[in-house]
Amino acid sequence: PFRFRRPPRAPLRLDTNEAWLEALRGPRRDEALERLRERLVRGLRAALARRGAHRATLLAEDFAQDALLQIIARLHTFRGESRFTTWAQKIAVRIALTELRRKRWQNVSLEDLAPADMAPDDLSVLADDAPDPARQTASELLFARIRHAIDHDLTERQRLALNAVMVHGMPLEEVARRMDTNRNALYKLLHDARQRLKKSLEAQGISPEAFLNEG
Repeated sequence: PFRFRRPPRAPLRLDTNEAWLEALRGPRRDEALERLRERLVRGLRAALARRGAHRATLLAEDFAQDALLQIIARLHTFRGESRFTTWAQKIAVRIALTELRRKRWQNVSLEDLAPADMAPDDLSVLADDAPDPARQTASELLFARIRHAIDHDLTERQRLALNAVMVHGMPLEEVARRMDTNRNALYKLLHDARQRLKKSLEAQGISPEAFLNEG
């Protein structure tokens, strides 16, 4: 018997922002998602390799899947100020770097980041490319006073937050999660810690602007 055969589908063209948006919202969404996933994986592998995270390139597939969920949820926020694929790739890279930072700290407790365990080089205010002996001595003395102020003039929560974020570089989101709070509350806690530490150092005749710069 005669069987009607549908004509083959035309290739999906995704060469403009409008084409991407239409495809991701239309009946060929799955095909568009697969094409986008492939682009994201390639871009992530290249971006992570450039940053020296060669082992992390093995996780590019996972990062791309997470990125796809966010991209679809945020399609309405795309304003067309760049290429759609550039916008999507930035989301994917941000997700990957955030997850890598989280993994880096997942087995480290805030209590492990005590000031007593720090060395003078941990405080950027003491950095000096070529310090002379007198400057080195002054830096070590300043470091000792800052460490004493952190130990004795801050609350426990202020000390934990300040050490984790400002000294050791733990991501804000991770510190907030560990301290059972949110980003805004953590900002306030850090602000109060800086102000209290500033007053303590000024009482000792120390100018703390470089250390306490809020950026």
